[in-house]
Amino acid sequence: MKRKPVSAAHLPPSAFQSPPKNAERIAKDFGLERSSSLLPIASVKTVNREMLALIKKHKQGFVVVALLQLITVGCALVIPRAFGNLLGQLGSDPKHAPILLTVTIAGSALLVQTIFAYWTRVRASVLGEFVLSSLRERFLERVVELPPNVVERAGSGELLSRTTTDIDHITWAVRDAFPIITICLVELISILIAIGFTAPIFIAMVMIGAPAIFAVTRRYLRKSPQAYRVESSSYALMNSVLVESAESGRSIDALRLGDERIERSDSALGRWIEWERYTLRLRTQWFPFVEVSYIFPLAVVLLVGAHFYNLGTLTIAQITTALLYSQMMIDPLEGMLWWIDELQSGKASLSRLLGIHEIEEREIRDSDPIGYEVRGDEVRYGYKKGRDVLHGLSFLVEPGTRIAIVGPSGAGKSTLGKLLAGIQPPRSGKITIGDSEIGYLPVEKARTHVALVTQEHHIFVGTLRENVTLANQHATDEEVWGALAAVDAGQWARELPDGLETQVGTGGARLLPAQAQQVALARLVLADPHTLILDEATSLLDQRAARHLESSLAAVLEGRTVIAIAHRLQTAHDAEIIAVIEDGKISEWGSHEALIKAQGPYADLWRSWRDES
Repeated sequence: MKRKPVSAAHLPPSAFQSPPKNAERIAKDFGLERSSSLLPIASVKTVNREMLALIKKHKQGFVVVALLQLITVGCALVIPRAFGNLLGQLGSDPKHAPILLTVTIAGSALLVQTIFAYWTRVRASVLGEFVLSSLRERFLERVVELPPNVVERAGSGELLSRTTTDIDHITWAVRDAFPIITICLVELISILIAIGFTAPIFIAMVMIGAPAIFAVTRRYLRKSPQAYRVESSSYALMNSVLVESAESGRSIDALRLGDERIERSDSALGRWIEWERYTLRLRTQWFPFVEVSYIFPLAVVLLVGAHFYNLGTLTIAQITTALLYSQMMIDPLEGMLWWIDELQSGKASLSRLLGIHEIEEREIRDSDPIGYEVRGDEVRYGYKKGRDVLHGLSFLVEPGTRIAIVGPSGAGKSTLGKLLAGIQPPRSGKITIGDSEIGYLPVEKARTHVALVTQEHHIFVGTLRENVTLANQHATDEEVWGALAAVDAGQWARELPDGLETQVGTGGARLLPAQAQQVALARLVLADPHTLILDEATSLLDQRAARHLESSLAAVLEGRTVIAIAHRLQTAHDAEIIAVIEDGKISEWGSHEALIKAQGPYADLWRSWRDES
């Protein structure tokens, strides 16, 4: 049986007749309005300012492209003038008409035009790449400055869309649209000047269609920017739903959520399709008027030219040249309007790309913390609205303390670890390092104070040295070997074919999961933060190796605050403070001996773990 499309996927009827001022309301109908839960979208003012700044920054390149195009157009203008003069000569004195000379001039002009047209396109493409490079660099610089929670809350689909689809649209706009619009504009102005030299009266004739083109284009440009932005947002939403469904396929099957995810995917896909249709409808209302407007200048030039020819004030050569020039205007005009339309999609993507520059200042607090104590004040957090995982946690960890967080599975231990590392901010309450909220520090600064190591690790394509020194690229060989030795990785690292210069990752030497985890811990040693959060950091090692590694790390971690999410209670036994979390609350707090004497939840966990061991 064929599934029925989800009704939520359809646009409200008002979406197709609404004036531009209602565009925000239309977006809200889809839940696509600007929301604090997503990365923001830059305003039109910001986008225009950025485009102007890019033009100023690369003005020399634009000037070169414009000059090359002037030469190209100049050569193109020679041909109609030559054939117009030839036609006039054939009418008055056909025996002495310079046919060979005209063909030679036209052929030479065409050859020079082809050469300069090629140079123009090459320089325009190079200019586009430079402009695009500036945009990419600014985007990446800004992204790495953002606190992890600001980026993570946007979702994988939103980030994927901005860094792939939006970049592709901008690439097209910058590399093609900007240069071609510049070329077309120069060509139109040059043709108008040439018409003025041929017969000034024809300037008014070829401009007769301009008001109609201006009116329909203005109407289109009023509606299209918001439509393109919402279309991009709906695509990001669809992308997010599909990516999350693909990544969580096993969980969806296990929880029997397949029908719900299919319904949600249908709805998101339907929204995107309807917005695609809406923007297509705008284009189909625009292009026919523009195409019809091309006919009038030619007809008027022909009629007016015939009238003045009968009066004896214009020659056949002037009329022919003006007609050919009028015909020449169609291609650059059509090209410019076409690329202006493409530029709307590029501007919509640019507004999404520049949105990260409009993140509210309260999201980023670029100041060094004063003090190293870790404090939680009524911390609440949930992955879904109305369903908190952590319920009002308050605590204080003095600098240099080694604390273990224990509790049953699903109690909120790893969630608290993410909050302590600043990857997510609390829904309410605060987690501070010194006097600064860790979740709102720029990521580079946050990682100099707090580092999180989990069982999730990654080996990047490159040398072993490059993988270890990710946290400190200026580390010496001695420091790298010291970090590897501190995590019991020195022996196997020295046995690699090229030592630190051995290529690892895809296509290189294969590291075992336990070795990859040791590399992650070595990065932590080189990062040298004052507070470390270890979430199953030794889970891939067997119990004896994990115990030996923890003993080796003890000297390195001396004097630092260490917060360990303990799944092996031996780690808790060695900690100064143990925090027991049950159902998102701290149920016990104290040393191993004190909690064993209390005969509470920790004592039960300890006895159960010891019996299993």
